[in-house]
Amino acid sequence: MLKVGNSDFLLEKIRQGETLTRGEMFRLIVSLSIPSILAQITSVVMFFIDQAMVGRISVEAAAACGLVETSTWLCGSLTSAASMGFSVQVAHAIGANDFPRARSLFRHALLCTLGFSALIGVFGLVISGRLPYWLGGGADIAGDATTYFAVFMMVMPFFQLSGLSGAMLKCSGNMRIPSVVSVMTCVLDVVFNYILVFVFHLGVLGIALGTAFAIVIGAVVQGYYAVFRSNILSLIGRTERFTFNIDYVWNALKISAPMALQSILMSSAQIVSTIIVAPLGNIAIAANTFAITAESLCYMPGYGIGDAATTLVGQSIGAGRRELCRSFARMSVFSGMVVMTLMGAIMYVSATELMALMTPMAAIYNLGASVLRIEAFAEPFFAASIVSYCVFLGAGDTLKPAIMNLCSMWFVRLSLAAILARDYGLKGVWTAMAIELTFRGTIFLWRLFSEKWIKIK
Repeated sequence: MLKVGNSDFLLEKIRQGETLTRGEMFRLIVSLSIPSILAQITSVVMFFIDQAMVGRISVEAAAACGLVETSTWLCGSLTSAASMGFSVQVAHAIGANDFPRARSLFRHALLCTLGFSALIGVFGLVISGRLPYWLGGGADIAGDATTYFAVFMMVMPFFQLSGLSGAMLKCSGNMRIPSVVSVMTCVLDVVFNYILVFVFHLGVLGIALGTAFAIVIGAVVQGYYAVFRSNILSLIGRTERFTFNIDYVWNALKISAPMALQSILMSSAQIVSTIIVAPLGNIAIAANTFAITAESLCYMPGYGIGDAATTLVGQSIGAGRRELCRSFARMSVFSGMVVMTLMGAIMYVSATELMALMTPMAAIYNLGASVLRIEAFAEPFFAASIVSYCVFLGAGDTLKPAIMNLCSMWFVRLSLAAILARDYGLKGVWTAMAIELTFRGTIFLWRLFSEKWIKIK
């Protein structure tokens, strides 16, 4: 079993300029990836359970939650972009052994991102009543869709705090606390949802409130560890005096603005995809939503390995170690492709069983299983795009990867989906997705091996 102390020792070797063997590099990737993978999978399980509970309420309830799901992703991705603008700088500061600067950046991040997320929450509440109709939903599901989205908007600052604290802890090399908190949040979500849906019979409102309560508790716990307990980041009992530094904010904007723009346009593309699916009927909407949730079990390991890659590349950049940065990048991407290829094979074989866990309605789970099997073939290239993007993020290179993501999504996926949906329905939409993910992975691999993203002379 890989121990945390060993990971800390190897991270210290990066910062001190010492040589790491390939075995030590691989152990670092694995030791940092495993907690993050478990956290990512746990988060997906939380949504999986949510969808399973919703699927047993009614088709309309499932369609209502699925209709606004991409809009919640958009808001969540904006808070993630805001967090990463600061956490990448923190990783570079830690790699350079400048811990006071890392803590100052953390203070700036708390101040800026919490205000930003509050504005998102207010805006979301204002538009929540009209959003379901904008997305093509009918009056039969609009009320529940509004409820689900509005409750999520109310806890946006807590969602931001949780994401920011987790990102900061990961960049410092601490993957344990974010993963433990993620598991705890999942368990609380299941408990709250079960009580509110099946005991108090609150339906979609119960699902929304249960998730909101879990997010709030998880945010408080994770924020406590980052602010009070982290050896590197703790802001309590320090002698440094806080002075607002506009350069930190400007640098964060330069990193996060392309990510935020990408999040807006990528999530907008997901919303457009929802609009393409909506006319196919409530069964197609529900099958699409459940299939997306089931498929996320396959690609979450890629994001877990990506988290490790961001930390290792970021600290290598901060330490000025080009060759180490290059090795970590390639090893991480290859590892992600291997893992997600295996997950894709499992998804192909067990597609029907995965869908049946979320809904007893044969029309929904059979359609969902058929599209999952189409998607399974694209998983290796999806892994390449996920982990490569995290590599570039660790290097502070966000503009060109964002453009690559956007061009692939808008010009390849949506164009093909609009064409194929007319004749092939939901299967056509997912065929377009598989083709686009293969294309995206290919161009990201090309950029990875070009090494133009490594900002070390």
